[in-house]
Amino acid sequence: MILTLPSRSGAPALEINTSRLTVIGANGAGKTRFARALAASLGERAFAMSALRALYDREAPASPAPGSIDSLYAEAVGRSALVRPDRLGEFDRLTALLVGEAVGALMSERYEAGVSAGPVRLDTVIDRWERLFPGNRILVQYGRLLVDSSPAAPGSAAYSAARLSDGERAVLYYLAAVLYAPAGGVVFVESPEMFLHASVVRRLWDDVERLRPDCTFVYITHDLAFAATRADSDIIWVKSCDTERGTWDYDRLAAAEGLPDDVYLAILGERRPVLFVEGDGVHSFDAKLYPLIFPEFTVKPIGGCKQVIEATRSFNGLRTFHNLDAYGIVDRDRRADAEVAYLRRRHVLVPDVAEIENIFLIEPVVRIMAEIGGRRPGKVFDAVRSNLLHLFRSQLRRQALEHTRHRLKKEVAVRIDGRFDTVEALEKHVSTLLLTLNPRGIYGSLRREFTSYADGGDYASILRVFNHKSMITETRVAQLCGMRDCDKRAYIGAVLDMLRTDRPEAEAMRAAMRDTFKL
Repeated sequence: MILTLPSRSGAPALEINTSRLTVIGANGAGKTRFARALAASLGERAFAMSALRALYDREAPASPAPGSIDSLYAEAVGRSALVRPDRLGEFDRLTALLVGEAVGALMSERYEAGVSAGPVRLDTVIDRWERLFPGNRILVQYGRLLVDSSPAAPGSAAYSAARLSDGERAVLYYLAAVLYAPAGGVVFVESPEMFLHASVVRRLWDDVERLRPDCTFVYITHDLAFAATRADSDIIWVKSCDTERGTWDYDRLAAAEGLPDDVYLAILGERRPVLFVEGDGVHSFDAKLYPLIFPEFTVKPIGGCKQVIEATRSFNGLRTFHNLDAYGIVDRDRRADAEVAYLRRRHVLVPDVAEIENIFLIEPVVRIMAEIGGRRPGKVFDAVRSNLLHLFRSQLRRQALEHTRHRLKKEVAVRIDGRFDTVEALEKHVSTLLLTLNPRGIYGSLRREFTSYADGGDYASILRVFNHKSMITETRVAQLCGMRDCDKRAYIGAVLDMLRTDRPEAEAMRAAMRDTFKL
């Protein structure tokens, strides 16, 4: 959705095409006023959620905004005797809406033999809440929500949902409230981290977003650890507000630049290990893929492979200060096994594929995408492998030459890096390099090795050594998997979309990708 942001001090207002926006800033910077101004410009498309208001502002006047929980509650009371009319506060009104809808569904015989013909909102909320708090069950009894935390004796110690902890009620509130947002709306969330333990924040908001993929989410927070959990978010940094003029001093933090140093250091408060990756966070696939494969890490795009290696070394050198581990990921490219082993010993992970695009072609991924597309996985993979073998054979000599060039470049750099007392000694050393390096011998050995991969149909080894940016397109994997859009980015996008789900296929795909790093 295209959002036109509020007026900007000394600069034109920004327009952003986004599905997720995080507004960050210090206390008192004006980020809440900023969000309210943005919401006002959207009219009935805006939908606000605040656990603080819902749980503790019971005496506040009901919101008259069309589509708000208070308005929906008032409408439900007016048309149905099943919704209790005496509820105060947004949380209680929301639970009354949920229970009233569920009871109405039962009475209208939408449930047959205890099985719903189409789940009501309460079913969805209960399912998601119980996943986040295993060992607890939500029950509906006499129009009330009860919680049972005694699985050994079901129902014996059930208590009112009003007695849940603030965090448990906040999770219940967010999961339920988002289901009432207007179709295609913009959901504004004030202080989304409030009341929540760090262990549940990421999973909760991933769940909430999955419940409403049609909506755009705008988060307003000063908690930079929370901002780090919204990996693909556009970020607005609100610095100050001129209340008289109704303008703000703010900047868009482009993902290509990453977060500034002061923000990044604050993110370390999340206390999770750091994963430095290549790319700029916008155009590269690294920043999109690796948070989905390694959700336990804070992923930081940092540029090229040299920057990744140096950042990992420097960060781990300060481990006594922050007590966190840092890892890096670089493409294998044309690195020899000895170089890969050296990097891995220094916490720089190197996958068993030549470049990141190749990871989307590993056998388990192709088979899963084929099955999702309604095709026969074995037949599709055989066709992709055949296409890859043909493509590799056509470029085998060029690939062997590029690998030879890379190895010579590394070897020359090492040999010339030695100390020499005179220029004559350096000249003599350089003059002997051609004989000692033996480029023809290296090239011949690599050609034989690559030919054995092609002749033996060694698909995995070819992916490990074959650098070719258009490989996904030329293997026709998208067409073979039944995709209408056969563009490389469309296929990669479909894989990323699958990894964002909680389907078993996503977990299998994630595990297969992690295996390429030999963790």
